[in-house]
Amino acid sequence: MLAKNEIAREGLRQILSSESFVVEASVSDVSGLLDAQGQIRNDRPDHVIVIDGASGSGRSACREISARRRQARIALLLDQYSFEEVVEAFQLGADGVIIKEISCAPLAESIRLVSMGEKVFPSQIVTNLTNWIPAASAGDWKRSASVAGLSDREIEILESIMAGMANKVIARQLNISEATVKVHVKAILRKLGVENRTQAATWGVKNGLGEPVQLNLREMRPARALSRLSPMTVRAA
Repeated sequence: MLAKNEIAREGLRQILSSESFVVEASVSDVSGLLDAQGQIRNDRPDHVIVIDGASGSGRSACREISARRRQARIALLLDQYSFEEVVEAFQLGADGVIIKEISCAPLAESIRLVSMGEKVFPSQIVTNLTNWIPAASAGDWKRSASVAGLSDREIEILESIMAGMANKVIARQLNISEATVKVHVKAILRKLGVENRTQAATWGVKNGLGEPVQLNLREMRPARALSRLSPMTVRAA
């Protein structure tokens, strides 16, 4: 498996090098990207960290890197499309999400866009958002919230969850304790019949809660599958 990963990394290195990227590191875990102080090395705006999301490991790596970086950007590769996973990835700090069924040129273009500060989404997310626009514009979210039994405070917190805020940030914004926020979040999950914050945010979007979000979408259509990749850091030349 280690040899196979090395071959995959070398293949990606050659693809990106041929597209004028400088590959600065190719490692198997987050620790290989850190300096002596535990921060991301070469933490610059044009520095993109490419993370393999295989088997769910990418989410924890995304969370850890996001907490340690200041300017570097994150591109997460997923085996297959899942709206919930894409939403969660951006909540965890990803700047781009790329499905592995993609050819070399669109892959390089996706990473280049991330290095330029743009958000990159899988093309499938456009269909999800388009299907939910009528519900969001219908103005029926109050009735949906009432049917679910959400209080005004719980609606406020759900809107904050949809915005990707952590409990600590929500507590500061609403001037309540973090423990109180946790109690409300648990109540929201129970009332909506969902298991996590991502599913709660999805319920909110589907039921038209809050104002429509303006997204800068960059569509990258899949063409062929890539091998599984370990974390790499690249820089646009």
